[in-house]
Amino acid sequence: MAAEPGTRPTDPAVTLTLGHEQLVIQQRYQTVSILNDFLIAGWFLIGSVLFLYPAWERWGVWLFVIGSAQFMVRPMIRLAHRIHLRQIPSGNWDM
Repeated sequence: MAAEPGTRPTDPAVTLTLGHEQLVIQQRYQTVSILNDFLIAGWFLIGSVLFLYPAWERWGVWLFVIGSAQFMVRPMIRLAHRIHLRQIPSGNWDM
């Protein structure tokens, strides 16, 4: 049944209740991801400042390399999170 123009459909919201273990896992991976993002930003910021001084350019390049390599850690964190959640027996999910 289509909703009238200018109105919203009245479909009920989907509610998913996670168990304590799933919430703890989610929070831990979010924290690791946030820390990783701060480190990436730090490497690039410091590397950018070092590029302003010719004597420190080599260090700046290495910080850019480290920051770029650390970008690969982001999808690895997400993948590890998914794998970790899949290892939890399905009977532990509260729905």
